[in-house]
Amino acid sequence: MNRPALSRPGLDQDPAKALWSFADVLREDGVSGLEYVEQLASLILIKLAHEQRQRPLNPVDMIGYDAWADISRSAGEDQRQHYEQALSDLGYGSGNLGVLFRKAQNRIPDQAKLSRLIDLVDSYHWSGTEHGGRGAVYEALLARLTADTKTGAGQYYTPRPLIEAIVQCVQPGVGDTIIDPACGTGGFLIKSFEYLVKHFPPGVSSAERARLTAGAFGGTELVDATARLATMNLLLHGVTRPNDHSRIAVGDALAQRPTQHASVVLTTPPFGRRTMLTGETYADYRPDFWAATSNRQLNYLQHVHSLLEINGRAAVVVPDNVLFEGGAGEHVRRRLLEACDMHTLLRLPSGVFYASGIKTSVLFFDKRLPRPDGRPSTERLWVYDLRSERPAPTKTAPLTGADFEEFVSAYRPGRPRSERTASHVFQSFSVEDLLARDRTNLDVLVAEPANSPFAPSEPDTDLHHMAQQIANELHSALQELTTLTEALRPYGVQADRPDQGATT
Repeated sequence: MNRPALSRPGLDQDPAKALWSFADVLREDGVSGLEYVEQLASLILIKLAHEQRQRPLNPVDMIGYDAWADISRSAGEDQRQHYEQALSDLGYGSGNLGVLFRKAQNRIPDQAKLSRLIDLVDSYHWSGTEHGGRGAVYEALLARLTADTKTGAGQYYTPRPLIEAIVQCVQPGVGDTIIDPACGTGGFLIKSFEYLVKHFPPGVSSAERARLTAGAFGGTELVDATARLATMNLLLHGVTRPNDHSRIAVGDALAQRPTQHASVVLTTPPFGRRTMLTGETYADYRPDFWAATSNRQLNYLQHVHSLLEINGRAAVVVPDNVLFEGGAGEHVRRRLLEACDMHTLLRLPSGVFYASGIKTSVLFFDKRLPRPDGRPSTERLWVYDLRSERPAPTKTAPLTGADFEEFVSAYRPGRPRSERTASHVFQSFSVEDLLARDRTNLDVLVAEPANSPFAPSEPDTDLHHMAQQIANELHSALQELTTLTEALRPYGVQADRPDQGATT
């Protein structure tokens, strides 16, 4: 039987729509969206391994045996047992296989529905000669998974048009080591890889090519389930292979000082605060941190600074409270201005992630050696106000690449910042003025009408900031609670509501 080829143009969205529609069927059995995508990831990889094994020319044994043949040729209880045995066997694999299948379980209790899902996955040809088709299908599934604002999961999924714009500005090259310490589903790593493929220079040596496949990309993810989604995403996009050493480390990136440094760090840290033992902060374990705080974004900013090589460049997506929060926030901002060239701030429309009232921004900075004269490494911070130009995104009007074209043009990637041109949405501010501000507040205004760039646009700005910070933490607390609830739910017990769980 001829299967639809996922790599053929025009078919990318059809499989995603068909596969996601089956999630509605499984909700009746209490299978959450996250659990469903995990099941798909396992089945797709096992089917892909079968296709690679059956190639008439240069067959490849990806997982050690033809598990899909055992699963697809059986029926009823035997099929379920073959599937669960494959999950167990592959969980002991090394490299990416170990990440993909560690702790993996069959979450579909209804055998008839499991059989239907296996047939659905079997109806498509996942190999192809290109990675774009199957990768696009998986990305579409992840986008659908995070689209439900009720779960807050969208907070942890960075929109791909935003990632693409950031990557275009940072311009990763063949000599770079690219790391995302809060990698989620791997969006920054995948888009950096695609950028490299598109801009691959001539004359690259075999040693440079080997480094790209062996260690140019890496990430850390706290949760096993999300790490599996990221690893599968990298595999389907051709960034890595099943038996390669895992590019995704599972654990807390903040728990210890980096053992590997990067020339490029791109990340969206989790929002909110990290609950630890009473009185403890990461600074108790990280002498390289400047300030002790439970605010995860501030901790990640300090971690990114430690992770960067000298002259390394970073882009970090943060909620706006990072720009104005006092105490540790003020100290971290001041140290970043001094130790790095914090050259660009992109202010995003509200609601980019998961709630219309939450505002976020992107900080671009380069790590520098201390200046001999003791002056801060930052000279001028350029602020681009996209939120005054672009209304908040909605389901019917999401962010697109076109929304970022003017910003990328104004950023002038690869060109000296002296060539930038100011406009009504793009202004620069001297580091002296920024350091002189109360609490080193970087929540500066550009396009909004005001008497001065630093004047508040409303008399109750401080109250608004406080309310926004409270909203950030409430959403974070809800997300942590739902994730904990899912982790503690016994197998076979129906969830109270669908689509619990977090992804990035």
